[in-house]
Amino acid sequence: MLNTFNDAQAKDNHLTQYFEIFGNHAIYHDGWLAGTVHKAPWESKPRATLENDVWELYDTRTDFSLANDLAKQNPAKLKEMQDLFLAEAVKYMVLSLDDRVFERLIPALVGRPDLIAGRTSLTVYEGMTGMSENVFINNKNRSHTVTAEVSIPKGGAKGVIIAQAGWFGGWSLYLKDGKPTYTYNFLGLKRFTIAAPKPVPAGKATIRYEFAYDGGGFGKGGVGTIFVNDKKVAEGRIANAAFAADPLPSWNDTAPKKAIMTFVEKVTREGSPDFVPVSERIGVFDNDGTLWAEQPLYFRDVPY
Repeated sequence: MLNTFNDAQAKDNHLTQYFEIFGNHAIYHDGWLAGTVHKAPWESKPRATLENDVWELYDTRTDFSLANDLAKQNPAKLKEMQDLFLAEAVKYMVLSLDDRVFERLIPALVGRPDLIAGRTSLTVYEGMTGMSENVFINNKNRSHTVTAEVSIPKGGAKGVIIAQAGWFGGWSLYLKDGKPTYTYNFLGLKRFTIAAPKPVPAGKATIRYEFAYDGGGFGKGGVGTIFVNDKKVAEGRIANAAFAADPLPSWNDTAPKKAIMTFVEKVTREGSPDFVPVSERIGVFDNDGTLWAEQPLYFRDVPY
């Protein structure tokens, strides 16, 4: 991009770029874009097998919003782009294409080397922060126990004891107002919290969290229990069964999707009083249901 800072008419130096994630794949080259949506994020199953995916073709130099699919009009160009994608995929070790989603998170299922493979316990100490998931014991889809030895000062304590979490998911064992608490964040969509009614008294204590998994496949629920010095102080259910069946239930089940689809239908159906010609459209919907303005203004309208 540096060459464009002093020359608005500078030519693009990056002429070719491949894309692939969970079976969705595309190729950009010198203004042309060809690709296929194998499975949108909110869809539970692929639209077709990888070999039968439907490709689209766009000339981004004249069609900035990707509104005019030229795949049927220019099959020769599409074939050229498909061949280029395969060449780039071989070059950058993209093949073989793999459209598995949740299974790919578990090394044992996909044959990926795993530093923690076979481990049933892991001890961490104060200051061990920023550990990636690949170097932390896998406690997903199974019963497990988290035990913490703590020393509570006079006046009580608060804060995180241990967490493996982020904005879009994970879990945390912590003290809130001195009370041992466990929260599970399901994909940023739901949070399940189990909390003791009383704070841990001053002095040394052992706080233990036990999760009894329901079993029966991936992404099922279970019962979480908190103990303080071997005494049960709290129990609750973590019901995350939607994980396995519906990756984005909040998008599928809420009013924003209906409102968006109604809006799109009104402005794209010829004869509608709200119809907007293709040449005048300035926005396209991203795969996560958000609206991106393409031109002339750059803003984002998030339908929450």
